[in-house]
Order: sequence, then C-alpha cells, then structure tokens
Amino acid sequence: MKKTVLSIVLTLALVISITSCRETKEASENASEAVENAAEETEEATEGALEKAGKAFDNAVEETKEAGEAVEEAAEEIDGDDAN
Repeated sequence: MKKTVLSIVLTLALVISITSCRETKEASENASEAVENAAEETEEATEGALEKAGKAFDNAVEETKEAGEAVEEAAEEIDGDDAN
C-alpha cells in the first residue's frame, strides 16, 4: 500500500513539474514575443520622430535663409536711402 501511494505521489509530482515546465516555456515565448513587438513599435516610432525632426530642421534652415535674405534686402534699402 505504501509503495502504491508513493508511486501515485511521485507520478503526480512528475506530471505537475512537466506541466509547470510547459507553462513556463509558454510564458517565456509570450514574453519574447512581447519584447520583439515592443522593439518593433519603438523602431517605428523612432523612425517617425526622426523623419519629423528632419523635416522641421529643413524648414528651419529654409526659414533662416529667407530671413537672412530679408535682412540683406532691408540693409540694401537702408544703404540706398542713406545715399540719397
């Protein structure tokens, strides 16, 4: 009787440990997928932010050029008025 009970207990322990290993493996796979998804989303967000930053920089450069040209024109007008 003791051997039977002990065998049943050991069998249950083995089944529980195998089931636990499967659940751990599945949880690990799910965590890996979540990390990969987060990395992809971060990459996409970073690319989008860099594109927007690049466009903003290009716009700032263009506006600075335009402002510089306006200053040059104003200076030329002032010089022209002083000559008269």
